[in-house]
Amino acid sequence: QVQLVESGGGSVQAGGSLRLSCAASGYMANYVSMGWFRQAPGKEREGVAGIWRDGTTTYLDSVKGRFTISKDNAKNTLYLQMNSLKPEDTAMYYCAADPRWSLRALRPRDFGYWGQGTQVTVSS
Repeated sequence: QVQLVESGGGSVQAGGSLRLSCAASGYMANYVSMGWFRQAPGKEREGVAGIWRDGTTTYLDSVKGRFTISKDNAKNTLYLQMNSLKPEDTAMYYCAADPRWSLRALRPRDFGYWGQGTQVTVSS
């Protein structure tokens, strides 16, 4: 059974940092492609960062240079380091995974497995 559990969310002031973690369990081949998504109230879910089979990464333009996605295969954990946080980064953040090797885009509909989310709130 595939399970993704996020942690590390919280409330910070603008300019602060947070590191989100996503612990993965189950059949690890399901986690070839992994990503972080976020959804703010009244808005659609959007892809924030993805890490693909070959280790390359993709970022939402608005987070480039501020957020870093990484994966520790030994610990079966995905991370999102978020620096220089802005109020517009406030959202529920979700970890997602999919077994397909061909993924290269942060489209929510392409990911088959999701965590329950962790809230990030950035105050000005």
